[in-house]
Amino acid sequence: MNQRLMVDTAAAAIVSKTGIRPAVGVILGSGLGAFAEELREAVTVPYAELPHWPASTAVGHAGKLVAGYVGEQAVVVLSGRAHLYEGYSAQQAAFGTRVIGSLGAHSLVVTNAAGGINLSYSQGALVAISDHVNLQGANPLTGPNDDHWGPRFPDMTEGYSIASRAIAREAAKELGFHLAEGVYAALAGPNYETPAEIRYLRTIGADLVGMSTVPEVLAANHMGMKVLAISCVTNMAAGVLDQKIDHEEVLETGRQVRSRFTALLKAVI
Repeated sequence: MNQRLMVDTAAAAIVSKTGIRPAVGVILGSGLGAFAEELREAVTVPYAELPHWPASTAVGHAGKLVAGYVGEQAVVVLSGRAHLYEGYSAQQAAFGTRVIGSLGAHSLVVTNAAGGINLSYSQGALVAISDHVNLQGANPLTGPNDDHWGPRFPDMTEGYSIASRAIAREAAKELGFHLAEGVYAALAGPNYETPAEIRYLRTIGADLVGMSTVPEVLAANHMGMKVLAISCVTNMAAGVLDQKIDHEEVLETGRQVRSRFTALLKAVI
């Protein structure tokens, strides 16, 4: 079965189960799933009930789709994503994004837990991604192009919508905090980066580092969706502080910023 048929089959299943065609899609990262509980008239569908959907195996990823409303906006939220380090291909990592686009969403909000490389960031900071460096060695657009979705060579000059970032900055200001911006470097994982790798990433201009997001952003841009991506700096990257990195720390920081993070997403949408 080709990828578009798989995507269309999953999209049809979502419509039949939820009755919702979203204007906005949201993908939630590690420890950031609380936003899914904020939707009005929410309908929850476990990924296991959706055809062809890759299972979320990472700790902190619920593995469910939630459809509902934020204000008057119809929204589909993916609480949990697929990562390359789980053994998935870049196409599988971007599968949910493809489905969101096929449902008719014009915008995608992507979130993640990230390591802070920029020394001006503090643990728990929220940062809007302005650009990325793809060091994952994979791309969801590899292979035959489906012209129905987008062009063979999509432009990434504004891979992260300038207008959407301006909306997010203003929303953060109204909520009483500063939303920084930075460049996200994506690596395959699953190990955390070495101190030498972090020094290299800082040298090439990265402010944040993580193991996700880029496959979804590439697929969304290919389909013509506007993208806003927000990182939660759940830990400082290796070598920044004199301590080891632990995934429980990542999840705990996500819990600590829950209310601020959720308020920002609701205001933006």
